[in-house]
Amino acid sequence: MNEFGMCLYYLSKNDKQMKKSPVRFTIIFLLISSFSFAQKTISEGTLTYNINMLSATSKPLTNSLNGATVTVYLKGALSRTDMASSLGNEKIIYDAKTGNAVILKEYSGQKLMITLTKENWFSKNKKTDGVAFTNLNETKEISGYQCSKATAKLNDGSLLTVFYTKNLIPLNKDYDPAFKNLPGLPVQYEFESGSVKFIYNLDKIDLSAVTATKFETPKSGYRVMTYDENRQGKKDGQ
Repeated sequence: MNEFGMCLYYLSKNDKQMKKSPVRFTIIFLLISSFSFAQKTISEGTLTYNINMLSATSKPLTNSLNGATVTVYLKGALSRTDMASSLGNEKIIYDAKTGNAVILKEYSGQKLMITLTKENWFSKNKKTDGVAFTNLNETKEISGYQCSKATAKLNDGSLLTVFYTKNLIPLNKDYDPAFKNLPGLPVQYEFESGSVKFIYNLDKIDLSAVTATKFETPKSGYRVMTYDENRQGKKDGQ
């Protein structure tokens, strides 16, 4: 139960006392109001993250992914995540209602569309399925937001560290399975892959309307294959 729910519960359990103590009622009402206005649910908008890479000794790395950006578009149950780097572009369009997704890859002049069923989506994200975050006693201000620190152990044994704000809550919690159980919006997060640390920093938030065309699947120009066909191709060395 969140803070708002706890206040309502307290009011319902102490209704008679509230009537006898208007001052106490006013204080609690103001607490509820301030909490409600402090939190904002994001049902639609655009989030832009910058990616930085560090070595095991925390030195910046020269890599084609260093300086890449990740842009997340949200609109109700629909989400689209774009990663742009000097290597190329990759887009993931996901519908939380159906569980279906499409991955669009554009690298070295090649354009590939991979279709995913609900079961495929679960398989692709099994590393982050059901992960739980542990809040740590550490806060800091990042990009103008007061953030709390939390960590989660992923299903492959790796660690995800995140600073998040409770003031912004995505309505669609499924846009990124890694943060489905996070009680807020990730402002900065990092994880390690081998000897490389990837750090994502929230650069911009735009809460204006997102056009429905952002979530449309291209009708032509891409080589189309299923998720299973793509996986089999990788196993065969294609």
